[in-house]
Amino acid sequence: MPAESTPSLKLRVSQKVETILRAGHPWLFSDSIRELSRPGQTGELAIIYDRKDRFLGMGLFDPDGPIRVRMLHVGKPQKVDRAWWQQHLTVALDRRRNLFDSQTNGYRLCNGESDGWPGLVLDRYDSTLVLKIYTTVWLSRLNEIVELIAEQVPHTHLILRLSRNIQDKALPFTDGQTLRGPTLLEPVVFLESGIRFEIDGVRGQKTGFYLDQRENRRLVESLAHGRRVLNAFSFSGGFSLYAARGGAVSVTDLDISPHALAAADRNFALNLHGPAIAHCRHASVKTDVFDWLNSPTVPPRSFDLIILDPPSLARRESERAQAIRAYGRLVHSAIELLAPKGILVACSCSAHVSTPEFLDAVRTAATQSGRPFTELQTTGHAPDHPATFPEANYLKAIYLEF
Repeated sequence: MPAESTPSLKLRVSQKVETILRAGHPWLFSDSIRELSRPGQTGELAIIYDRKDRFLGMGLFDPDGPIRVRMLHVGKPQKVDRAWWQQHLTVALDRRRNLFDSQTNGYRLCNGESDGWPGLVLDRYDSTLVLKIYTTVWLSRLNEIVELIAEQVPHTHLILRLSRNIQDKALPFTDGQTLRGPTLLEPVVFLESGIRFEIDGVRGQKTGFYLDQRENRRLVESLAHGRRVLNAFSFSGGFSLYAARGGAVSVTDLDISPHALAAADRNFALNLHGPAIAHCRHASVKTDVFDWLNSPTVPPRSFDLIILDPPSLARRESERAQAIRAYGRLVHSAIELLAPKGILVACSCSAHVSTPEFLDAVRTAATQSGRPFTELQTTGHAPDHPATFPEANYLKAIYLEF
């Protein structure tokens, strides 16, 4: 961080960008800056002024990234001290105070830009917290953030996860590092809607689990009774366990990762005390889902409920058109395997594919199948994963009955 005697870093932007920032967009791109008072350092506080030399807002500066400033505040000037950061965290935590009961102790506590903490997420798994950062602007403040979290969120472990793009820039911090508490030697087990799941907070995907799909998993449970269920891209079996508890006759998991399928098997074993889960037939298939759905060995119309929840198919804008076509192919293939009165749940987590584009791809494939269908509902973000600007709105799902 700059020395105390260093003058504040001041920026000016174009009139168009002023309007965008005042509307609440949290990113200031490098090509939007008109003036810079001096070279800035990673993570220091940048003050943005409008064309009339009035305070516009402030954010964290990144001299190397295309997102040059990650906004923290727009409006009247505020003093950024420890008390400000404490209140900043309290606001995010308060949004979750009454969302969950004792049967759910795994959820998101802070959701990046949409909670005023750009490029930073904090997830709770029972008494273990996982902090993931996606930008180097937080590294110089990390020790202070850890102290703030410790003051407001009781925990036994706090694990740091680093986005791949910053891991080589984060020393002395490393991905999977324990920031507080003893080193984790075993998987963490947490509750979601009364179902037990294990996660690997040190090496697992994201922060260990896809917490954002909780509401869709609950909906699947309500639809599963008496059905033969196919869970494509099953990961660690989240949808499968909810379907089993909902009374599914059988659940088949498809995933290309043997580690994911093994995790699903362990999660089923954790919940065999539940009669419905114990009585549900559970099978795992290591496979490429695209190939398996089109395999001639799979009987047509052999499932009553199919969940398509692939990983992001468009990790960059250049892959958007290809991803839209892939969603259509997945839906077309899955419909062939749906029995009459079967239900298809199609999901997308690709931020580069908009909700209208995704829904149109699914509806088009459904129409082209020639089978009559009813659209039951569409869903978006869970309440602990708010999306307050367009780029944050990545998660969408649609439910169709054929």
